Amino acid sequence: MENSLNKNSFIEKFKTEVKIASPGRINLIGEHTDYNKGYVMPTAIDKKIFFDFRKNETDDICKIYSVTFDSFYEFNIHSFSKSDDSWKNYLLGVIDEIQKLGKKLKGFDCIIKSELPIGAGISSSAALECGFASGLNHLFNLNLSKQDIVELSQRAENNFVGSNCGIMDQFASVMSKKDHIILLDCKSLDTEFIPADFKNCKFLLLNTNVSHSIADSEYNTRRAECETAVRKIQQKYPEATSLREVSFFMLEEFKSHLPKKTYQRCVYVLRENDRVERAAGAMKSGKLKEFGELMYHSHEGLQHNYEVSCPELDFMVEYSRDKDFIYGSRMMGGGFGGCTINLIETDKIEEYSEEISKAYFKEFKRKMDVISVSAGEGTIIEKIKA
Repeated sequence: MENSLNKNSFIEKFKTEVKIASPGRINLIGEHTDYNKGYVMPTAIDKKIFFDFRKNETDDICKIYSVTFDSFYEFNIHSFSKSDDSWKNYLLGVIDEIQKLGKKLKGFDCIIKSELPIGAGISSSAALECGFASGLNHLFNLNLSKQDIVELSQRAENNFVGSNCGIMDQFASVMSKKDHIILLDCKSLDTEFIPADFKNCKFLLLNTNVSHSIADSEYNTRRAECETAVRKIQQKYPEATSLREVSFFMLEEFKSHLPKKTYQRCVYVLRENDRVERAAGAMKSGKLKEFGELMYHSHEGLQHNYEVSCPELDFMVEYSRDKDFIYGSRMMGGGFGGCTINLIETDKIEEYSEEISKAYFKEFKRKMDVISVSAGEGTIIEKIKA
C-alpha cells in the first residue's frame, strides 16, 4: 500500500546502519548471448544507485523512499503482491527470493537515490536488485555470498518481475573490478579480468531517450525462439542444452527444419560468441581498431539477424562510421531503444557530442543524452557503527 508519510521527517530522522553503492554496467560486446550460455564482456561503471538502510522497530513493516521518483512505499514483508510501479517489483522480487532461501527478515527502512538513467540499457534494474539484496544481507547478517546475491537477483527478475534475463547484468554489477573488463563465460561462470587499457580512447554512451513499448515482450520472444531451436537440434544432438553447444555445422544441418527467423537468431548468437572471443584477444593485444570493427559487426547482427535495433539506434551507429576518431559503435542492452556504446578518442568527445546531438535532433525532433563512463568497482558496502 502507498503511504503519505512526511518525507522530510523520514529523511531527517533517518539513522543509517548500512550504506550501499550499486553500479550500472556497460557491455562492450556480447549482446543477448548471456541467456544462451555464451560469452559477454561487461564491466560496472562509475554511475550508481545509492541505498541507505536501517532496521525499524517492527517485525514486518518495510518503508522505502525513492528520491528519484519522489515516492514512498510501505508494505508488509510477509504479505505483498505485484505493484503497478515497475521499480517496486524489483525490490519485492528480491525480498521474495531471500525468504524462499529460508532467511529471516524483519522490519526495515530504506532510502534510494539513483544517478542511472532508466531505460538506457545500463542495467539500472540489476543495480537496483543487487544493491537492495546486498543491503539486506549486511543489515540482517544473512551470510549470503556475492554469488548468492547475483543469482537471487537474477531469479527476482525472472520469477517476480517476469523478464527472462540472463546473468550478465547482475554479475557485472556485483563482481566487477575497477579499471578491468570481465570476460564472462555464462555457462560455467568462469571469469577473466582484462585490464581496461583503452589508451587514448574512452567509451561514450549516447542515449536515444526512446524506449519502444515492445521491448520487454520481444526480449522474451527472442529467448523463446533460441530455446525452440535448441529443442529441435537436441533431437539429434542431446548434448546441445543451449546454443553454446551448437556448432555452425549442426545449425546448418537443421536449417530447413527451423523457421527462417529462428535460424537467423541462432546465426547471430553463434557469430556473436565468436566475436566476443576475438574482441578479448584484440583488447589484450591493444588492437583497439580491430575491437571497434567487431563492435560494428555486432550491431549489424543485432539489426538484421536478431532484429532488436530501432531507427534511432541505427542512425547513431551509421552516423559514426565515417569518423576516423570513432573506432566502433553498436547498440547496447536489450534493444528497441536505449544507448549506443561508442569507442572514441577522448579529445574528440566534446566536439562529437555536439555534432551528433544536433544531427539526431534534426532527424528525430528529440534530444539525446551523452554519458561518458569508465570501468568501475562492483557493489560497495559500508556498515555504519552506532
